[in-house]
Amino acid sequence: MISAVFCFNQKGEVLISRLFRPDVKRSISDVFRIQVVSNPDVRSPIITLGSTSFFHVRHNNIYVVAVTKCNASAALVFEFIYRVITIGRAYFGKFDEEAVKNNFALIYELLDEILDFGYPQNSEIDALKMYITTEGVRSEASMLEDSSKITIQATGATSWRRSDVKYRKNEAFVDVIESVNLLMSAKGNVLRADVDGQILMRAYLSGTPECKFGLNDKLVLEKSDRSRSVDDAVELDDCQFHQCVRLGKFDSDRTISFIPPDGEFELMRYRSTTNVNLPFRVQPIVNEVGKSRVEYTVHVKANFDPKLNANSVVLRIPTPLNTTGVKCTVTMGKAKYVPAENEIVWKIPRMQGMAEATLQADADLTATTHRQAWSRPPINVDFQVLMFTASGLLVRFLKVFEKSNYQSVKWVRYLTKSTGSYQIRF
Repeated sequence: MISAVFCFNQKGEVLISRLFRPDVKRSISDVFRIQVVSNPDVRSPIITLGSTSFFHVRHNNIYVVAVTKCNASAALVFEFIYRVITIGRAYFGKFDEEAVKNNFALIYELLDEILDFGYPQNSEIDALKMYITTEGVRSEASMLEDSSKITIQATGATSWRRSDVKYRKNEAFVDVIESVNLLMSAKGNVLRADVDGQILMRAYLSGTPECKFGLNDKLVLEKSDRSRSVDDAVELDDCQFHQCVRLGKFDSDRTISFIPPDGEFELMRYRSTTNVNLPFRVQPIVNEVGKSRVEYTVHVKANFDPKLNANSVVLRIPTPLNTTGVKCTVTMGKAKYVPAENEIVWKIPRMQGMAEATLQADADLTATTHRQAWSRPPINVDFQVLMFTASGLLVRFLKVFEKSNYQSVKWVRYLTKSTGSYQIRF
């Protein structure tokens, strides 16, 4: 497994150096400095030199590196590296060079807890914070009491949660967040449309509650089910669940049963490539008039319920490189030409469902000696739509069961967004 863990700054200086196995020496860090840090052409996160493999992730202004001599699982090593970064952010707020220098003793302590002879161990933040604390010295009695709880938590069935959690008000918040990716041709044909979704949960619940979480009745996951799926079924691919989820219940009746960790966590991650509901329809008409002018007419329509609203709608419409000025008129929002980006930026702060808006613009071009054909980059659309899911995924119910039978308040919110991946060619 993992033979050593290093942290480098941008200059290649070693900030953290921890060896877990005798098959590598501390001088192996010089190899990484020469081959990766000093070489700007390296793009792969995995470098193999002889029998030694270097897995690295660049985060802020530091490199987090795991070194292995064996044929280790790349996915597992990268999951460990990202878990180290997450733990660092949970302890220090920001995981960068300054945080590493100020807390190097604590980082060594954390590494010794989460790795044993190169094998990842308990890396749950809540469990680590019980006995590795940055606060003052704790009494021996409290340490003994916590150590017994740690033993139960590390070896029991729910290592991600303590049993003595108490809240005055018991609440559970569920956020279904989807990112829509679209590529549409100039003729209006959808070349690619998919949704990357995640279900985030914040659980502020006392004791060790069991939660049941129900999704759409018409939910299709197995490939064998797709031949008989109906038109309005919600088909999900690549589902990934938090370790607290009991997968047997999900396979049988599509309910997610779990004992949640305390606080915020990612319950589920999924992808959908069929029956995608596109929230916006963009119809661009762009004509090049001679060599001195380009005419734009861009029509956008919101394809969701009129009761809903889209926020922060931004259309980025490319212009030729030799554009000198643009005159814009819009029926909604504001539009202006940004010369530094060679694009027209059309911003609509709030757009109601089924509403329509039109932009008309004239771009003046300067004469060039060597005229090249304009490549016509696609129009990019950014937006956020609350209480709407492009995949059609819906939460049917959320139930909380606990032996004390307390009343809990549940909240569910949906958000569909796009940041640079909703593109329309023209």
